[in-house]
Amino acid sequence: MNDVIKTILARRSVRAFKDKQVKEEDLDTILECASYAPSAMNTQNWHFTAIRNPAIIEKVNSWIVTEIKESGNPNLEGILERADGKVFRNAPCVIVVSTEKQDRFSVINASAATQNMLLAADSLGIGSCWIGTVGILGTSKRADEYASELKIPKGYVPFFGVTLGYNASGSLEAPPREKGVVTII
Repeated sequence: MNDVIKTILARRSVRAFKDKQVKEEDLDTILECASYAPSAMNTQNWHFTAIRNPAIIEKVNSWIVTEIKESGNPNLEGILERADGKVFRNAPCVIVVSTEKQDRFSVINASAATQNMLLAADSLGIGSCWIGTVGILGTSKRADEYASELKIPKGYVPFFGVTLGYNASGSLEAPPREKGVVTII
C-alpha cells in the first residue's frame, strides 16, 4: 500500500491539541497543497485565511457562538454544547476557507482544497479537523463585516474552517465504515 492511501485510511479528526504552534514551513506546505486541489474549470476560487494569533481565533470563535445562539437552531446549539463553546477546540492554528458567492461550484472546489489540507496535515504529523460551523459566518447579515475583518476578498464568504495542531488525544481508531454505500455496474 502506498503512502497516500495509508494517509487517507489513517487520518482522523483531532479535537484535542497540544499547546504548541504549527511550524510556519508546515503551514506553508499545507496551504500550498490546498491550492493544488482540483477546481471546476480551474477557477481556483477559494481563499484561505490562516490564523495563528490566539486572540483572533477566540474572536472568530465568539462570532460563531453568537451566530449560533441567534440562529435558534437546536442542532447548532448542540454542537456548541459538545464543544463546550470552543468551536476550534483550542487549536493553535485555524484556517478559514472562503468561497466565491456567485459560483455554484465554489463550495465543491473549497471542499477539495479542504480535503487536501487535512491529508497534507496528517502526512506531516499534524492533527486537523474540518469545522463546518464556520459557514454560519458566511450566511450572517454580518457576513461582509466578518469577511472584511478577516481580509477575505470582496465577493467571497467564510464557508469552512480547518483546525491544525499536534494531537493531544493519543491514537484515534476509525469507526466502522458504513456498508452498502457502493454499487458497481
